[in-house]
Amino acid sequence: MFIAMNRFKVRLGKESLFEQVWKSRDSRLSALPGFEEFHLLRGPETADYTLYSSHTVWHTKADFEAWTRSEAFRHAHKNAGSHGDLYLDHPNFEGFEVVQTLRAEASA
Repeated sequence: MFIAMNRFKVRLGKESLFEQVWKSRDSRLSALPGFEEFHLLRGPETADYTLYSSHTVWHTKADFEAWTRSEAFRHAHKNAGSHGDLYLDHPNFEGFEVVQTLRAEASA
């Protein structure tokens, strides 16, 4: 399993607009081979920004990398540069190979 994350430092007061941009995106992730799930995470607020992270889970790193070379990726990111006023800096990408997973036990 592979987890891909982008961290965003969103300017204070721009959080609702940032979230709306994400919620209104024409995402094609669910149709892609190896895609498992997506989360948009809101983190702590600092004096200058609110931290957000996009979090996708892929079956393999190769599945994620194939997506980054796909037409679906280009389509999903076609307007990325038009929202620069929402951020303090460029997003910070982090990719992780899953080493261990624990799940809750099924309740009876």
